Amino acid sequence: MDKLRAAVHGTVLLLIIGWVLTAGKEIFVPAVLGAVVVYVIVGLAQVLGRLPGIGPKLPLQLRYLFSIAVIGLAFFLLAYLIMANKERALALAPHYQQSLLAAIQQFAARFGFETEPTWTTLRQELMARIDLQRLFTAVLASAGSILVTFVVVMLYATFLLVERRSFDAKLARMSDDPKQVAHIREIIGTINRRIGSYLALKTLLSILLGAVSWAVMRLYGLDFAPLWAVLTAFLNFVPYVGSVLGVLLPALMAVVQFQELGPILTLVLALTAVQFVIGNFLDPYVMGNSLNLSPFAILISLAVWSELWGIPGAFLAVPITAIMTIVFSEFPGTRQVAVLLSKNGEV
Repeated sequence: MDKLRAAVHGTVLLLIIGWVLTAGKEIFVPAVLGAVVVYVIVGLAQVLGRLPGIGPKLPLQLRYLFSIAVIGLAFFLLAYLIMANKERALALAPHYQQSLLAAIQQFAARFGFETEPTWTTLRQELMARIDLQRLFTAVLASAGSILVTFVVVMLYATFLLVERRSFDAKLARMSDDPKQVAHIREIIGTINRRIGSYLALKTLLSILLGAVSWAVMRLYGLDFAPLWAVLTAFLNFVPYVGSVLGVLLPALMAVVQFQELGPILTLVLALTAVQFVIGNFLDPYVMGNSLNLSPFAILISLAVWSELWGIPGAFLAVPITAIMTIVFSEFPGTRQVAVLLSKNGEV
């Protein structure tokens, strides 16, 4: 009976937490993203400090300043590319729509679909429903709202960085028991070390991925290559799905830009090869097993947090799940959950 009561109470608690997270999405998402930005800043500063030779000689404030500059430059580059390419994208939308129609016609002729009596009508109805200019306008409007959210996130990050100075003193006064304070400090230190290292190294790998992807797209003459490269770098933070979108979005651009199948296929293969090499060789070599999360747990967390918080939830799924695993491992009642979430059962 006690186990049944505990299961019922746990289920009710999870439902309440889910409702609160969904209802408070507009408040929680910027705050958590601000915390993630702080982790990236601190993590990059620590990585810079470990550089051989010059690293230990760099002052901490200079390393923080460099980390902030890298993050600010990345978002400024995204904003600049969106604003700089907005008019061009809207102007080229009718041309892309005609190219898409031509590609459909070539595909139909090559596979004999044009002989079907209903194909012409189907093609006309399909193109009547596809308005690339309206689609581009909606995408650019969404990007504009994301930039506004970025300003709020950076405000949260700024205040969190200021709070870090007095956090240790606050932590020391949270309890009169020195052992309890030391235990809490150890848990927070583990979280900061793992999440900070993961996000910092992931940021460096994402920059590398974006740069190599840009070189490939530039080689093929793909329109808006810098914008797709920056989006590819950001999407690298989304597990599994981000790699697919990092190839799919430029591939769709290639379909509406090029009318030949050869350049489209070779571009897709080249971008897939870049994703495969970095994701399966360089990423494990650099990252190692820093978070110790099960791939299945990452996939489930991606689905859950995407459902709760949408696109920001997809970016935050891995850090949040890693924090939950570390916290759960410290309590006997939830340690089994931490073991299930871990990759090798060691927590």
